[in-house]
Amino acid sequence: MPPPKPSSPITHRLSGLEIAALIAVVIIWGVKNAAAKVATEHLPPLLTGALRFAMAGLCLIPFLRPPFPDRKSLLVIVILGGPIHYGLIYLGFGVANDVSPASVAAQLWIPFTALFAFLLLGERLSRVALAGLALAFAGVAWMAADPHALEDWKAILLVAAASAAWGLTTVVARRTTSIPPMKMQALLAFTALPTLAGASVLWERDQVAAMTTATPLIWACVAWGGLVSSVVATSLLFWLVQRREAGRVTPYLLATPVVSMLIGALFLGDVLTGQILTGAALTIAGVGVVALAERGLRAGAAKA
Repeated sequence: MPPPKPSSPITHRLSGLEIAALIAVVIIWGVKNAAAKVATEHLPPLLTGALRFAMAGLCLIPFLRPPFPDRKSLLVIVILGGPIHYGLIYLGFGVANDVSPASVAAQLWIPFTALFAFLLLGERLSRVALAGLALAFAGVAWMAADPHALEDWKAILLVAAASAAWGLTTVVARRTTSIPPMKMQALLAFTALPTLAGASVLWERDQVAAMTTATPLIWACVAWGGLVSSVVATSLLFWLVQRREAGRVTPYLLATPVVSMLIGALFLGDVLTGQILTGAALTIAGVGVVALAERGLRAGAAKA
């Protein structure tokens, strides 16, 4: 379905179906963060990532077909956005005590995208967007300075690095011939699967024992990332950005860490101090400012 013309009524108020799709994506991604934390408490982190993409790959095989334009840039995209990004994500949640700080740090991909677009592509960075960047990073710093959140500094840094990798991936993708998001997901899956599996063999231990003793909940958490997030949420987001410009959709996705934080506080024993909540609010506000100021940002329909 082609994007609607500017004069179309659909460019104004979101329809009920679009709102439902946005809510579904936010909930799926919010649960995904908590699921990553639960899964990596039992399974080695890199193995968890490999298992996720093994599941996703089975569903995405039909999309893995030529043509593959601009193969050099595509190689950078699938390596940076696949094993590097997701490897850091799962390592981050694997060392995290609480899911909330890492979930907030995961939203930094939007400011990183704007920053890398400015540095590498020479795109305009407005004063409002620059203020949003400063606010977002200051929020993470303030949150991490809390005595309880400080225990998760490794997780915050790893997830922030993963966000930077995804932001750079998005910028490189802007210079590449458009590839349908489901095909991109397939390419990411079949790049991440062997690399994360190989890294797990080299650096992790007791994988077989962990898999054989994993409970149904653990496997459900892995499947949530591999099937519900990578396939269902991606399809919904692709449908949304076909109908709306990406900048119209992106701000609503900032509710994702709120879902993760609620799950963390209610079910996973997260401690949410006033400083953590204030830092999270500042970060989300800063990310929102960047997203609203830079309407040209692509929400990343391939982001799972």
